[in-house]
Amino acid sequence: MVKKPAIYSAKLNKTPLRIRNATREEFRKKLVEIPFSGYEVETLSDGRKICITKPGGKNVYGRMQIHDFMVWIHDESNNELWRISHEEIFNDLKNKMNQNITEAKKVILALKRVHAGEEPEEVLSENAKLGKSLQGYAPDLILKVYKWIWGQEDCNYPKGEGRNMSMNAIMDEIYR
Repeated sequence: MVKKPAIYSAKLNKTPLRIRNATREEFRKKLVEIPFSGYEVETLSDGRKICITKPGGKNVYGRMQIHDFMVWIHDESNNELWRISHEEIFNDLKNKMNQNITEAKKVILALKRVHAGEEPEEVLSENAKLGKSLQGYAPDLILKVYKWIWGQEDCNYPKGEGRNMSMNAIMDEIYR
C-alpha cells in the first residue's frame, strides 16, 4: 500500500532565492547565511515550486538547529504545500527499479551527480529523456528537491554524515 503524502493547504510568503549547488561544505556555508524567512528556490517542469522556510524547528542532539530549514513543494494553483519525505523518494526510486532497472539507474546516477555538487538543471539538460518512461515522481522533482534536502542535512549535521546518510541508503539499496 502506498502511503499518501502529507499535503497542507496554506499560503506561503516567499522571496525568490537562487543558490547554485556546490560541494557539501561550500553549499552548507551559503545556506547558513540565509536569513529566517520563506524562499522560492526552484521551479519544477510542471510549474510547481520548491520552497524552503527557515528556521525549520529541528532539534539535533537536544539542541535547536538555528540553520535548519524545511523543504516544500508548493502548488500555487491551489496553495497546497507538500513536505516530501526521504521515504517517499526512496519508495519511488525502488518502484522505478522494478519498472526498468537500466533507466532507474540513470536517474540515480544523475542524483549522485547532484549529491556531488552539480546543479540539477545542468544534469537534466544533458538528457532530456531521463526517466521519462518511468512512472512516479519526475526526475527533476527528485534531483531538485534532494539538492535542498541535502543542504538541510548538511546544516543539521555539519560534522557528521549530512547528505551522505540518504545517498548511501539509496546506493545500498541499488547495489545489494
